[in-house]
Amino acid sequence: MTAAPLHLAGERLMLDPCGCLHWPAQRMLIVADLHFEKGSAAARTGQLVPPWDTRETLDLLAHAIRRYAPRQVVALGDSFHDRHASARLHPADRARLQAMAGEAAFIWVLGNHDPIPPDNLPGIATEEHREGRLVFRHQAHPGRPLGELSGHFHPKATIAASGANVTRPCFIADGYRMVLPALGAYTGGLDVGDDAVASLFPRGGRVFLLGRERLFSFPYAQRRPMRAAASPPPLPAQPQRI
Repeated sequence: MTAAPLHLAGERLMLDPCGCLHWPAQRMLIVADLHFEKGSAAARTGQLVPPWDTRETLDLLAHAIRRYAPRQVVALGDSFHDRHASARLHPADRARLQAMAGEAAFIWVLGNHDPIPPDNLPGIATEEHREGRLVFRHQAHPGRPLGELSGHFHPKATIAASGANVTRPCFIADGYRMVLPALGAYTGGLDVGDDAVASLFPRGGRVFLLGRERLFSFPYAQRRPMRAAASPPPLPAQPQRI
């Protein structure tokens, strides 16, 4: 996979096509919205879904940790789908997560799905985390806080490519903030044209669409959803390969 460099608040960050973010200067890996045990939560309400979402998400996380060997891992909230999700972890999944936490110090930023710290898991739980010029929180604050990294919205975008509409998770960034895509296997997404997302980027920015091996970047200037059914306008040129 080819990561894309981006500067925020004077810091050089690397956007990985898997949906995670690497801060080389601090040896920090940042992920958002893991939503561990969403499948088991659905099963408790009678929804028949495969119960392997936590394992698949752990696979993605483990791959990123192997690739970047971070000193710290910052999870930007909603790491667990509900306040009891950590207690529902399969013993093998719990052991695997504990082993990862032995390789890097975990910082669990609390979210709206997991407002209390996870049970019996290593790491530090906090409402928000600050490191150097950057601030890490679950949901973006109004205004234009410089150097803000957040999740919560699970951003996705739809583009026209090869005669079809392609919808993928994405990063969104401008000179002030970045919103990360959800890493969780069962997470949906909110279109980047939705007002809840667009209001955070009143002067536009850039969208970095997740591809199989690389990111595709294009200007973020649309305030209306670019949905497949709406036949989104083609990009001015082929999506820029990063």
